[in-house]
Amino acid sequence: MIIRKQFKFNGMHIVRNCSSVRCKESIHAHTYTVEVMFTGTGLDNGQMIMDFGLMKGTIKDFIGSFNNAYSMWNKEDTAFRNFVMNNFDRYITMPVSPSAEAYSLMFLSVIDKIVKATEFNNGEHEVAVSSVRVHETATGYAEAFIEDLEWYTYGLEDIFLSDAIHDNWSDPSMFNKLMSFHNGMTEKPFVNEIVEQQV
Repeated sequence: MIIRKQFKFNGMHIVRNCSSVRCKESIHAHTYTVEVMFTGTGLDNGQMIMDFGLMKGTIKDFIGSFNNAYSMWNKEDTAFRNFVMNNFDRYITMPVSPSAEAYSLMFLSVIDKIVKATEFNNGEHEVAVSSVRVHETATGYAEAFIEDLEWYTYGLEDIFLSDAIHDNWSDPSMFNKLMSFHNGMTEKPFVNEIVEQQV
């Protein structure tokens, strides 16, 4: 069984090295729709794969990081990087050019890591993210599947999110906790509340 949760953000970027001149030479914006698909091997105590409410913290905050923010490939020249960092409060530097395909792979990688760093407490059965679909326009999207992660060879430390983005999260240290867990911390940093059974 697959469940799907949809998110939206308005983001700006330049996609270097692409075929379209406007896309590779000018800052432009899109209203993105992000669909995240999850699977499980059974239903939890609420007869769900996973309560959608559990996505309001870490997953929603990470995708929301890109709202009203500038996404920048970390291979941009130094002068342009400095311009963005000195003039934008909300920006992200990424190890890939910010195409819909690259977004879908990066979101999939990070959300997979978030799920693995989360302690579920309502009888969930092997919850996993299976794919992420990123709509850049109403007519086009890219979808990355878990097996595609072999294409994405970067770590969490290769993604930089500005302080203004961290400050808007429900837990400003969320990304640091995620990095610590995947660098050997044994205790899962994200713990869902234990649900009192009513029936």
